[in-house]
Order: sequence, then C-alpha cells, then structure tokens
Amino acid sequence: MGPEDVAQLGRRFFEEVWNQRRDDTLRELMDPKIHGFMEGLEVRSVEDFENARRELLAAFPDMKVTVEDVVAQDENVVVRWNVKATHTGAAMDLAPTNRNVSFRGMTWMVFRGGKMIAGWDAWNQGALLQSLR
Repeated sequence: MGPEDVAQLGRRFFEEVWNQRRDDTLRELMDPKIHGFMEGLEVRSVEDFENARRELLAAFPDMKVTVEDVVAQDENVVVRWNVKATHTGAAMDLAPTNRNVSFRGMTWMVFRGGKMIAGWDAWNQGALLQSLR
C-alpha cells in the first residue's frame, strides 16, 4: 500500500464515516484494536470511537467536514479538515445554543493492510466549548 492508497483511505474516512455517517465504512477501515487519541479521549476500540462520534453528532447533527489538504507518506496520512455545524443538540454537557460554529483540525492516521491502526486528532475543542457557553 503506497502513499496514494493511504491518502485515498484518509479522504474516504472523512467523507463516508463523518459526512455520510456510514458505520459500515467505519468498521471496514478501522482495525478492532485501534489505538488513538481524540481531544480529551484515548481510543482503544472501534466502540470508543463510535461513542465519541455519536456524542459529537448529537450536539452537531448537521456537521459537515471539508477535507482541505492531505499529505501521505508510507503508511501515514495527515488530513487537514474544517467543520461547519450548528449546535442544535443537547450533548457534551451543553444545552443547544443554535449557534453556527466552524473549527479546523488535523488528523494523523496510520493504515496497515487497509485498516487504520492508529490515529491522533488535534483541534481546539476547548475553544469550541467556550464559544458555546
């Protein structure tokens, strides 16, 4: 698997798992023994990721991720992304504010044999939460 392949997997992850909300793609692309770090959470299973995603989508049900750039080398792919959403759901310990939000971040993923085995998210979740209080 070369850099072009992992770059495509990175794009596919964001389009299908986040934008299309496809659980089948999540299970196809994520190794059951995934080890990763989301803002404020260590992920040690597909279920950990699903729970975190469910909570974020409950707060921002119209969330749309735009992939702005992808860099790949060997089994590694880094995706720079931008989210636009409206805070209409009660989640993340906050009542809905109906505010439009936008935030950017980067995700570093490692794929082996077509499966994501590791990942790290970097974005300013604290600033997002502060803007909603």
